[in-house]
Amino acid sequence: MKLLGSPGSPYVRKVRIVLLEKQLPFEFQRIDLLDPNSELSRSNPLGKIPALVRDNGKALYDSSVIVEYLDGLAPSPRLIPGGLEDRAEVKRWEAVADGLMDATVAISHDYILSDVEGGGLTWSNANQQRKIDLGLALMEADLGKQAFCHGGALGLADIACVVALGYLDHVLPQVEWRNTYPNLRKLFDRMEARESFKTTRH
Repeated sequence: MKLLGSPGSPYVRKVRIVLLEKQLPFEFQRIDLLDPNSELSRSNPLGKIPALVRDNGKALYDSSVIVEYLDGLAPSPRLIPGGLEDRAEVKRWEAVADGLMDATVAISHDYILSDVEGGGLTWSNANQQRKIDLGLALMEADLGKQAFCHGGALGLADIACVVALGYLDHVLPQVEWRNTYPNLRKLFDRMEARESFKTTRH
């Protein structure tokens, strides 16, 4: 398998961590998003990363689709539960984490556009920040004192949550979430010590 993406993308990092935790062999190909002739344009008509080119040559895209496929390729460790309610909870965690990353990306693009155009912020910065604040508060409350986001072992919920927090640190370091959300801080510190997380940092 070949994973097309950029090391700086949190969505790509989520997939890379899943691949490493599942111990699935893969090739990571860095993509220049500005290159219209890259393999990405042939693999994903939307031109978005990540894209996973399977051994049969067919590609999958969207990180949530890719990680679900990867979890089914190897029986262990199981990152997405099979039961309906447990599965829904894990996917809910992933949706919140992905939404937090989406909002972080939107704010960072807003700052870039502001610098380029020499004017004020062109997107609704306050609205995106509110999404981040509400997402963090929800994850903190749902995590509580548990060692993992859902269940008794590392799962996709933990991966998505910690990747989102790491991206927030990288792009918006002014958001000082650690003191406000101590449960998330403990989870983050513990997960970031794992080899799969360490090897996928920027």
